[in-house]
Order: sequence, then structure tokens, then C-alpha cells
Amino acid sequence: MTYGDSRIYKKVEVIGTSSERVEVAIQRAVDRAQESLEQLSWFEVMDVRGHIDDDGKVSEYQVVLKIAFELS
Repeated sequence: MTYGDSRIYKKVEVIGTSSERVEVAIQRAVDRAQESLEQLSWFEVMDVRGHIDDDGKVSEYQVVLKIAFELS
């Protein structure tokens, strides 16, 4: 199938987490989706949130993604 052909996608929602940074949370979500889905194509960040620990520091980033994959 070439790029100009019609394509149909399905989107699933996943949440990635990381104590490091937002980009790591996104990549973890994509990596995990890749384990059970084929033909991943793109993602949308729907929400970014996190956890604040007792001393006021960010201890976890949580990123809600919609990941699209092409239906064959």
C-alpha cells in the first residue's frame, strides 16, 4: 500500500509512566503498545499529569496517549 492509498486506523488509549521525564513516559507507552499491536503509526498526547511527593518534588509523570495503528 502506498501513502496515497486509503488507510483505516484504530486508536487505543494507553498511559505511560516515568519517574524521569515526560518523553520517557511516552516512549514506555509506545514500547508496550508495540508488544501487542502491529503497524503503529502515530500518537496523540491527551493529558499530562503526575505525582508530587511529600517534599514537593515531582516523583512521577503520567502521560495519556491515544496510539493509532493501521488496520489491514
